[in-house]
Amino acid sequence: MSECTHVAELPRAEPAPLSATCQECLAVGSHPVQLRLCLVCGFVGCCDSSPYRHATGHYRETGHPVMRTFEPGYAWRWCFVHEQLV
Repeated sequence: MSECTHVAELPRAEPAPLSATCQECLAVGSHPVQLRLCLVCGFVGCCDSSPYRHATGHYRETGHPVMRTFEPGYAWRWCFVHEQLV
């Protein structure tokens, strides 16, 4: 894992999650495989193993570059821009 410029630009305090699950999956009657938390705004979306890939969709719509896993027991972050763990 390495740092990227996007990590340095993140708010120092992590945003509060806007929900406990992917609300977009719930709206379409789907079940998220794993959840991701946007570290810019707190959006919670499903991972790319889920049918709708809402976390990636959130990045494409907003440009928010870094998310982290929202799964208990894990702590990794992902930069969409650099396509790498950070």
